Amino acid sequence: MTNNVEKEWFSYYQEGVPSSIEYENKPLQAYLIDAATKHPNKTAVHFLGKELTFQELLSRSKRLANSLRKNGLKQSDRVSIMLPNCPQAVISYYAVLMAGGVVVQTNPLYMERELEHQLTDSEANMMICLDLVLPKVLKVKNKTMLQHIVVTKIQDYLPFPKNLLFPLIQKQKKQGLLVEMPSTDEIHTFKNWVANGSEDDIELDVDPKEDLALLQYTGGTTGLAKGVMLTHFNLVVNTMQCKNWIPDAKYGEESVMGILPFFHVYGMTCVMNLSIMYAAKMIILPKFEPKDTLKAIEKQKPTLFPGAPTIYISLLNEPDFDQYDLSSIKACISGSAPLPIEVQQKFQEKITGRLVEGYGLTESSPVTHSNPLSDGTVVGSIGLPWPDTDAKIVLPTGDEAALKEIGELIVQGPQVMKGYWKRPDETNAVLKDGWLFTGDMAYRDEKGYFYVVDRKKDMIIAGGYNIYPREVEEVLYEHPAVQEAVVIGIPDAYRGETVKAFVVLKQNEKATEEEINQFCRKFLAAYKVPRLYEFREELPKTTVGKILRRVLVDEEKARKDQSL
Repeated sequence: MTNNVEKEWFSYYQEGVPSSIEYENKPLQAYLIDAATKHPNKTAVHFLGKELTFQELLSRSKRLANSLRKNGLKQSDRVSIMLPNCPQAVISYYAVLMAGGVVVQTNPLYMERELEHQLTDSEANMMICLDLVLPKVLKVKNKTMLQHIVVTKIQDYLPFPKNLLFPLIQKQKKQGLLVEMPSTDEIHTFKNWVANGSEDDIELDVDPKEDLALLQYTGGTTGLAKGVMLTHFNLVVNTMQCKNWIPDAKYGEESVMGILPFFHVYGMTCVMNLSIMYAAKMIILPKFEPKDTLKAIEKQKPTLFPGAPTIYISLLNEPDFDQYDLSSIKACISGSAPLPIEVQQKFQEKITGRLVEGYGLTESSPVTHSNPLSDGTVVGSIGLPWPDTDAKIVLPTGDEAALKEIGELIVQGPQVMKGYWKRPDETNAVLKDGWLFTGDMAYRDEKGYFYVVDRKKDMIIAGGYNIYPREVEEVLYEHPAVQEAVVIGIPDAYRGETVKAFVVLKQNEKATEEEINQFCRKFLAAYKVPRLYEFREELPKTTVGKILRRVLVDEEKARKDQSL
């Protein structure tokens, strides 16, 4: 794909990063076949000591794909995958694509109401899930179009003796994790479907630019979640953009730390699809535990570590963090939330490469911007638009904003979604003349670096002044006792809104409301300083560690309603 318009940000790209890329017009699953052909015996997945080669991964994916087809899956049918990070999640994802289906990534933490909405909205007729979530699935099954449920257990892909010990350990923890498999014609075991499926190639007629690979649900914190329609081409493009942003990455020689959940679009693209497309070893952990992560990094020596700010914060605050060797890491791209400056600087001291902030959203597969993995990093900026990606700032009038003037960030590129599933009005509200309106308030400097100041809907208006929570949060993060912080606007009879800060202190650290308030007054105009503070043990977060500001807003509203 050729980008004929010369943009000012191209000259600030890291050496070796192209301004435009020639994208291959083939389905996403073709890259697993390529990797297995070129590196059949190379480790594709490492999971708690269990390893699968690329040939083994391909074989299991083909077998599952043929079992899906044998049991009635037709091209373009939707298949829900409700799994944590594990080898079965990777096998299932590529099997669904090989069978011609559309993946519907489903969060294993969903409760019945959320699960029912996603399954009915997507019209999924098959599901692949973990045994631990099967009771929830069965409660909503009769309200959905599900015809077949394929069930797997974590221990199915654990090495000996962990595969035998895992059920006993979980039983001792009294977590109720031993689920009896009902015996019906609609419920099947993952192991049987893989074992009994053939390895025949399935002939498909796929148009990568038009045919969907994925329905990724988003927007659940502000209402009913919407299915984002992402094509094979959208996902191929964004994965290739990701690799090209790391010019030193070599095909078949990298290893990627898989902490970000694959059922989230960020982990799916920047860990799973990137690893498959470039024959890299995926080092998978089923959930994020700081100490387990540090041990895995030291032992497995990943070269790439995509993450989120809360992941890096948690690692830095692990008491024996300095005892671990993280020097193998040459690139970390942080997304899903703003990266505090202090966190970036401290973590970067421990790795050989760089930790930089990027930006994206589900509707763009997800990445559109990142800082260069070189001396071009600009602290506080989301960086430069990726190859073949255009971006600008627009005002409510529709005019383009002047340099450093705040407006809404809009983006354009081959990674931008087709639209929202069965929601043409909502699609038309955000996709206009090829531009995706992100809803994020931002500005741009003369070099082409972009700076997100906040979500348009999160902006606080106090006494007529616009206050962007990120600016206040950056100051709070600089306080030596603060581990995490988030700011919201709450109703105020006099000012319209006032600023409230929720703060989590570092372990063994103390600070009073007055101390933090005085600290903020040194760096912020008086109208931006929080008027209220609440100290908490933890903050509500998404599965990728993004702090759920909306949950705190709803809690405050409920608290006010109860007091009336």
